[in-house]
Amino acid sequence: LWTGKRSVVYIKTNPNEPIFQIQEITLGHQIGSHYQVVEGLSNGDEIVTNGAFTVDAAAQLQGKKSMMNKAGGKVMTGHEGMIMHTSEVDVSISKNARLKVSEVFKHQLDIVFNDYIELKNALAIDDFKAVRQQSDVLLADLAKVDMTLLPNNNAHKHWMPLHDALKHSAVLIAKTDDLENQRTNFKQLSSHLATALELFGVNEKVYHLYCPMSDHNKGAYWLSKEEKVVNPYFGGAMLTCGEVKQIIK
Repeated sequence: LWTGKRSVVYIKTNPNEPIFQIQEITLGHQIGSHYQVVEGLSNGDEIVTNGAFTVDAAAQLQGKKSMMNKAGGKVMTGHEGMIMHTSEVDVSISKNARLKVSEVFKHQLDIVFNDYIELKNALAIDDFKAVRQQSDVLLADLAKVDMTLLPNNNAHKHWMPLHDALKHSAVLIAKTDDLENQRTNFKQLSSHLATALELFGVNEKVYHLYCPMSDHNKGAYWLSKEEKVVNPYFGGAMLTCGEVKQIIK
């Protein structure tokens, strides 16, 4: 849920259909940690309160409207020039169930996450050259993540579109010296990696932060190892804009 006067949520309007759609709502008064919903919901609507980032990433891969891509449009993953759709993947994302994988796989994913952190830190200090270098490092370590460690067919089908989406975003970051373009693609990279960490986990606490002013006031998320806000989207211009929205354990 994005707090503010106008927010968006994922809802399921038909309890007999496993389909969630993005819905804009109007918020009223805040009551403690809760908000009054003035309009946008109907009686019987089911709202995603856990795993919304997973649902959002799936919507992006399918080319539907999402929190990260309100206009919709298909996402090219780079897997042999094909576009992967979530309709091709047998997933049960609404429950946000953690998938059981080997510790070796989690360690390999953790290495990619550490590469992401270094990339984020480079963006925070406006160092586009270091951003490109760290993107190349991330791509190299992403290629080392061994999908054969996922004998479970369900886990494998979750990982492959995420792998391709992560690779696509990192390649775009590595190909440009323009910080704004790097940050635009970092937003997508963050979304896909957050989904991967939610599904597979890593052996550490991960903070999921959000700044409503990033990406020209469209808002953007990023991942961090610490609760302290160091905004990679503004760098030195507005380093402390943002707040923790979720903790992935």
